[in-house]
Amino acid sequence: MKVLIVLTSHDELGDTGRKTGFWLEELAAPYYRFKEAGWEITLASPKGGQPPLDPKSNEPDSQTDDTRRFEADAEATRALADTVRLDSVEARDFDTVFYPGGHGPLWDLAEDTVSARLIETTLRSGKPVALVCHAPGVLRHTVNEDGTPLVSGKKVTGFTNSEEAGVQLTDIVPFLVEDELTKLGGLYSKTGDWQPYVLRDGLLITGQNPASSAPAADALIELVNKGGE
Repeated sequence: MKVLIVLTSHDELGDTGRKTGFWLEELAAPYYRFKEAGWEITLASPKGGQPPLDPKSNEPDSQTDDTRRFEADAEATRALADTVRLDSVEARDFDTVFYPGGHGPLWDLAEDTVSARLIETTLRSGKPVALVCHAPGVLRHTVNEDGTPLVSGKKVTGFTNSEEAGVQLTDIVPFLVEDELTKLGGLYSKTGDWQPYVLRDGLLITGQNPASSAPAADALIELVNKGGE
């Protein structure tokens, strides 16, 4: 099986002067789940090359066994330093697509037409897509074939308003994931802050927060192994 992992290229946290990017656990935990499943992994980002790491995701309180393993893994770090450009990939070349979060995707991937077409094409070809934490916000401009919002009427989750308030970025981010998914007609639900929570609706899998990244990857593996049933 071949999985495409799509990472952000955006590194500025609004106009705060602080850095952002992708959240390390949300890449590392799924990466090793996919490796252990025997999958072939391709990393992509809008600009290609080394995607920016949210520095807070590598602070001691945010580190996990998977993040430490990834940081010490020469093969993984080489792949991360040389992501392919998102506009160079074709949905037909992959069995599934996974989007880690971090705040970066709210600025670039959420507005990226290449990303939107990739998600739409993958789902329409009967292959699943999974997105965790802030990455479900990337669905904001994706549509069904009849032009309706892709998430309309679907069970979805993503980073909650209370979690955003907890990291004191409510007034910094371009939009709130919970509000956006709800506005688009998604059947949004959540669990307690920072607790793992994953939803599947057909071929679409979403996870609420960093703790949901490994369970989301497990759900994706299970779905792919079932042939996207």
